[in-house]
Amino acid sequence: MLQDIKNGWLMNATHCKSPHFNLRAGDEPISLLVVHNISLPAGQFGGPYISDLFMGRLDCSCDASFADLAGLEVSAHCLIRRDGTVIQYVSFLDRAWHAGVSCFAGREGCNDFSIGIELEGTDTEPYEKVQYQQLALLAKILIKQYPSITKERIVGHSDIAPGRKTDPGPSFDWQYFYALL
Repeated sequence: MLQDIKNGWLMNATHCKSPHFNLRAGDEPISLLVVHNISLPAGQFGGPYISDLFMGRLDCSCDASFADLAGLEVSAHCLIRRDGTVIQYVSFLDRAWHAGVSCFAGREGCNDFSIGIELEGTDTEPYEKVQYQQLALLAKILIKQYPSITKERIVGHSDIAPGRKTDPGPSFDWQYFYALL
């Protein structure tokens, strides 16, 4: 079970330190939580490919769909797998490269002030209950640690990059998630 955060890292989570991050600029508080989804190859779950991507070691010859990912440097703070396993790639104190071109409440560059959580999934396939439970627990821990994150400041990638991103998609049950908070 997830516990508190120590030095930017979740206690009781698997840690795989990604090289794809940098320091946050200035002393601005972390004030946004962004929910994403990912599956590699698209629509397939399990396997090493998501971690390989975030760790910069994805062998793009493994699947034809990976060709567009060659040289991509991307990460998230955490991934929640279909079975509820939580893997943390970047310290919450650092800036993960998850949001890309983005804007929230008139402010661009959401990576500067956000935490990115990936759910193993797709826009159209229902997420597992254990993923919602882990996401809600993680959100509670983050809200306690970073009180500028509020329920209103938990958004989908589609909310900060409309027209460019669609995740976590229509299959994500925001009402159920908020009830768990």
